[in-house]
Amino acid sequence: MKMFLPRQVSWCPAIALLFFTVSAYAAHPFLCTDSNGNKVALVSAEGAIEWEYACKHPQDCWVLANGNFLFCHEGGAIEMKRDHAITWEYKAGPDTQVHSCQPLPDGRVLVVENGPCRIIEVDRAGKIAKEIKLTPPPAKISVHDQFRGVRKTTAGHYLVCRKGEHRVEELDGEGKSLRLIDVPGDVHDALLLPNGHLLVTCGDGHKVVELDETTKVVWELNENDLPGNPLRLMAGLQRLPNGNTIFCNYLGHGHVGEQPHVFELTPDKKVVWAFADHAHFKTINQIQVLDTPGDPARGEIFR
Repeated sequence: MKMFLPRQVSWCPAIALLFFTVSAYAAHPFLCTDSNGNKVALVSAEGAIEWEYACKHPQDCWVLANGNFLFCHEGGAIEMKRDHAITWEYKAGPDTQVHSCQPLPDGRVLVVENGPCRIIEVDRAGKIAKEIKLTPPPAKISVHDQFRGVRKTTAGHYLVCRKGEHRVEELDGEGKSLRLIDVPGDVHDALLLPNGHLLVTCGDGHKVVELDETTKVVWELNENDLPGNPLRLMAGLQRLPNGNTIFCNYLGHGHVGEQPHVFELTPDKKVVWAFADHAHFKTINQIQVLDTPGDPARGEIFR
């Protein structure tokens, strides 16, 4: 495994020793969001920040087939060129937080709004072309904690991470609820895998679970399964073509600077690559690696 540590990074030597004892792998270039660091950044395979953009609490990000970056932040979503020219933008209304976005094959962008409790599909002119009303969570759940990752599947269904309720909801294309799945934590991502399973990151539940079509747990990653690298708030993920998965271990809530932000894991729980740069990042919560081919708008990037 290659443990990537850029310059000026302070990190626990005991953990570093643990990681460097594994065989070498190449690092990945990637785009990421740093929610507490208030920026979106493009990082080379050598660990250099090649591009960045400051915005408040970014939560989701994509590299599009045209090379542009699509990302959401607390107040909306933006598609931007590498020269920082904005090619598309959606601005959310007051008392609204945006924590998820997704490019769609018809050119629209899926945006999820906490507060109004809705999924919207926004066209290239910035107009709302479709709206799916979400059942509001109980009043005790804050606006911030209502929803996280939401994805539209290639079948046209919506997978909704109901964060504060510790549930994943599947809706059909018109918004009818098909099923509610209880999960062990404040769910941040629910990825539909090619085999029909759901891979779910459970936030502060310090856990990841893979569920089959009957919601039976067929694989799980627990808080202390990786020596020296405990699971904190499990947020974003990406499944790679080789079957490995990249996970974002969000280091907020008292853990900034303690361990890697991101790691790649084999199905048998071997860490093959990890990234830690505490000089430039606080809490990486979503990632897309760039050395995996495919068009994310067509569902060819699994995240």
